[in-house]
Amino acid sequence: MPRVLPIDRGAPDPAILAEAARVLAAGGLVAFPTETVYGLGARGLHPEEVAKIFVAKGRPTGHPVILHVDSIAMARTLAAAWDADALAVRFWPGPLTLVVPRSARVPPEVTGGSATVGIRMPADPIARALITAVGEPLAAPSANAHLHVSPTTAEHVVRSLGDRVDLVLDGGPCAHGIESTVLAVADRLVLRPGAVSLAELRALLPDVADGTQVLAHDDVRASPGMAAKHYAPRKPVQLAARGAAAGGFTIVRAPSVGDVVLPDDPAGYAHGFFAALHAADASEASLVVIEEVPDDPSWWAVRDRLMRASRS
Repeated sequence: MPRVLPIDRGAPDPAILAEAARVLAAGGLVAFPTETVYGLGARGLHPEEVAKIFVAKGRPTGHPVILHVDSIAMARTLAAAWDADALAVRFWPGPLTLVVPRSARVPPEVTGGSATVGIRMPADPIARALITAVGEPLAAPSANAHLHVSPTTAEHVVRSLGDRVDLVLDGGPCAHGIESTVLAVADRLVLRPGAVSLAELRALLPDVADGTQVLAHDDVRASPGMAAKHYAPRKPVQLAARGAAAGGFTIVRAPSVGDVVLPDDPAGYAHGFFAALHAADASEASLVVIEEVPDDPSWWAVRDRLMRASRS
């Protein structure tokens, strides 16, 4: 099992951050919390270290990973062209990934062979302090086995990856519990729904459109999270019409195990969704039954996760 070091979000211990930076500098993998989900980090400008992420996750090399930065200035060094200041100023630090043309500094291992790169400045103080301690961008997809449920606690990371990660920084549960929204800046297209809504983006850029699409094969793609089946527990998932769960939506694990009822609002539901799937996966249930959520724009990101998790 990996080492797990508790760390306080309110005041990240410099000694713990320095230890994590040492592991990364030696070519190791460090899982760390962000406000979205836990990330599996390696130094993003070192191809051989980035390649270890793909091996640990069992992830196809044609799938890009996001580079995490601690400033807009660092982000600019990763882009061949940067026309994203308005977006970065409005939404960073926060759960929005900006896809821009990649500079020659960015290894193709990061982008899956694409000419673009996704960049994000996380709001979580642990994540940002770790990037600063390392002094360069961190490549960090979600810290779980490929296509399986994203981790929102350190325990989820350990259960999914085991000793394939060298160190886990345990900062407690993630605030959002759902991944970042991915926006292709030049095309004004959302490639992955996430914690920033389409309405929030359109308040700044009215021409932003839904550019999501389902890719069932392993093509080179501009964004993570575009596989037809994704975010799925190891047990089969079935969607069902909404039942009688008062004040919420139910993830039914098994009659002998009990139900998990999530809040009847998109943010509250998203916060608990992946944790509920992890709990169902660890239970004796042979089938995970999930009530459908409203067909409303505010539930867009949640519906995307449900659709991909339930595909066979």
